[in-house]
Amino acid sequence: MIIDGKAIAKNIETSLKEAITQIKGRKPALAFVLVGDNPASIAFIRMKKKKCHEVGILSVDLELPSTISEEYLLGEIERMNSNPQIDGILVQLPLPSHIKVDRILEAIDPKKDVDGFHPLNMGRLLLGEKRGFFPCTPYGITILLRHSGIDVSGKHVVILGRSNIVGKPMAALLMQKEKGANATVTIAHSASQNIEPLCLSADVLIAAIGKPHFVKASMVKNGAVVIDVGINRVDGKIVGDVDFENVAPKCAAITPVPGGVGPMTIAMLLSNTLLSYQRNQ
Repeated sequence: MIIDGKAIAKNIETSLKEAITQIKGRKPALAFVLVGDNPASIAFIRMKKKKCHEVGILSVDLELPSTISEEYLLGEIERMNSNPQIDGILVQLPLPSHIKVDRILEAIDPKKDVDGFHPLNMGRLLLGEKRGFFPCTPYGITILLRHSGIDVSGKHVVILGRSNIVGKPMAALLMQKEKGANATVTIAHSASQNIEPLCLSADVLIAAIGKPHFVKASMVKNGAVVIDVGINRVDGKIVGDVDFENVAPKCAAITPVPGGVGPMTIAMLLSNTLLSYQRNQ
């Protein structure tokens, strides 16, 4: 089975649009902060803003030159923190090298941190609390699995990659003692030994390592579920971390790139923004 992330995301977006249509008065609003003119960042924001418009979420733009100081950016974030008309704040990464990413992310009000990267929200995730926001990509993957009828309870999930954006929060979500989780989780990374046998032991393999076609057919057992988080540009094409053509025939289910995890990430961003709005009413 090829998991159609676009279709699942579309269903979620339709539900969000219906809920937002019922809102009387001010609609939810998401602020986009772009520093510099990185073409990929511009494209990502354009895509997210388009989806906001489609479901009825207002978008607020803050575009700043790459030469701004860290203190200036912190001041702008504080201004948005105190603005009751803004429900979510998204700072598009990467930032210029002279700006400390950790300091910027920590400055965002956790109640408006719809990306789910604030240390307080990360801590709540690890503790199994639901008062914060889950990072969008891992959250999207759990919804993707659920909508596809894939139960990870008691299964061995191997995650390739230990980033703060995907690997670590993904592990925290899947190990929780609740429905849709209860998995046995292994994280493999650049310093791991014997990665191939580890991957072969996976009932569910989540590839978020940032290397095109890293996962070969020899690394996947028959009947496994493979979730490809990778977005790599090779010869002008977008490809994942999985050698899809050769791995897919072995899988019970697999996500394509593009059209798999990516649309779910944006859908969860929209969902978190509506949730923030609802919590603030």
